[in-house]
Amino acid sequence: MTHEVFNQVPPLAGHDASDEAALLDGLHREGAGWAEPEVRELGRLAGTERAQEWGRLANEHPPVLRTHDRCGHRIDEVEFHPAWHELMTVAVTHGLHGSAWTDPREGAHVARAAKFYTWRVDAGHGCPVSMTYAAVPALRQSPELAAQYEPLLARPEYDFGLRPPLTKTALLAGMSMTEKQGGSDVRANTTTAAPQPDGTYRLVGHKWFTSAPMCDVFLTLAQAPGGLTCFLVPRVLPDGGLNPLRLMRLKDKLGNRSNASSEVEYDEAVAWRVGDEGRGVRTIIEMVNMTRLDCVIGAASGMRLGVTTAAHHAAHRSAFGRPLIDQPLMRNVLADLAIESEAATTTMLRLAGATDRSVRGSETETAFKRLGLAVSKYWICKRWPAHAAEALECLGGNGYVEESGMPRLFRESPLNSIWEGSGNVAALDILRAVLREPQTLEAFFDEVDQAQGADARLDAAVKEAKGAFADTATIEYRARRVAERLALVLQASLLVRHGHPAVADAFCATRLGGDWGGAFGTLPPGLDVAPIIDRATPKVG
Repeated sequence: MTHEVFNQVPPLAGHDASDEAALLDGLHREGAGWAEPEVRELGRLAGTERAQEWGRLANEHPPVLRTHDRCGHRIDEVEFHPAWHELMTVAVTHGLHGSAWTDPREGAHVARAAKFYTWRVDAGHGCPVSMTYAAVPALRQSPELAAQYEPLLARPEYDFGLRPPLTKTALLAGMSMTEKQGGSDVRANTTTAAPQPDGTYRLVGHKWFTSAPMCDVFLTLAQAPGGLTCFLVPRVLPDGGLNPLRLMRLKDKLGNRSNASSEVEYDEAVAWRVGDEGRGVRTIIEMVNMTRLDCVIGAASGMRLGVTTAAHHAAHRSAFGRPLIDQPLMRNVLADLAIESEAATTTMLRLAGATDRSVRGSETETAFKRLGLAVSKYWICKRWPAHAAEALECLGGNGYVEESGMPRLFRESPLNSIWEGSGNVAALDILRAVLREPQTLEAFFDEVDQAQGADARLDAAVKEAKGAFADTATIEYRARRVAERLALVLQASLLVRHGHPAVADAFCATRLGGDWGGAFGTLPPGLDVAPIIDRATPKVG
């Protein structure tokens, strides 16, 4: 033996991943305090080595496409590692999918958001979970279909396998919109939908991105005689035969490797219309908005994992004679990462609360959510890659090694900004909302103005943000700048009202006051970073 191994960091395991003040305070504030025991239970599981090993295995053994059986029959099946099924079982039985839609309790969607945020051991399996959650409001555009499928989409059971949907104990749903020639411009879709005498349609065409193709049903868009229309497409027909959805290949993606993303061809696939002909985008946008919420939740969750991993490392690693966490420059970096994380977490919980109250009929919350979700989806998802890179760097060379888990986190970080509309799409959607639904801007600033007078830096930033729409000639060119300012004043208002005073002060000083550099770890002197770092350091054991 050539040397003794010491000064190495123990695994970040044996802790409660939900033990976070910003999360638990927001859970109670947004009306779901009753769910804390459920969130804590899931948090303790997420903190175990066993659950973290599931995440590792599911990513190191990605899904495999089997297009044909040994006799040459078309089967179009996707095989997954057993760890994937363990992850899915936990997610579904804890109601991370559609259960919030049938839970009558106030705050059901907040509780679901908190659990989705806490169960951060693998991002890939969150895709079918999220799509199942989001499918319900779109499906409700056709009450007869909703009556059949919604109870199965909400049931907390994981029933894997290709069988007729209505014979299964529970279902998962996916969505399939983009095509090769159009991408985000779904109105350029060329897939056709021919009506049949029995009321069904036959779809012919392709989809360039269909994630989680093993789901039981999909919402998709196709050109019907009356225009672009939304359809429900099952993988298996009622008679037990496979619907002709041909899985052409699985995408070789940067990250999200545990999840299968495929290219699909429809060869006279049987489908049921959802909503009216010609109103496909308006119908499926209900699903898109819900998955955008999950993009925000996922990015906030990823930031929390990054900063807690970095803080845990710094607490157990020494250099130059003292623990990293006690060294001034590292404290600056950790505090800056923690500020960004808490701002994202506080915002996502407010949006989840708005979602819950919107579902229950609040027009004011619906208007706020429309714009608040769009600006947050743009900004919080944009912040994650830089945050993940800095958190990885806190571990030095060890952070660049796969065994640390940080490379996987980094590879995941760009996805949520791309999914459901990349940066430009999200920024332009903000302008569209303000132009077509001016009440959304009013509701947004009504929310932000609740902090009026509490911080001069915030007041000045809000004034600037309100004036951003005056120059209509350059508004589209400035769309990203407008989105950023709106997101920052929303985050600052929420932190000033509900966050830890040290976090709120540091956020306003840097993000709004401009006393900040171009990278994380450039906080100005004089801030109280001790409580900020303490809130981000996980309590293990």
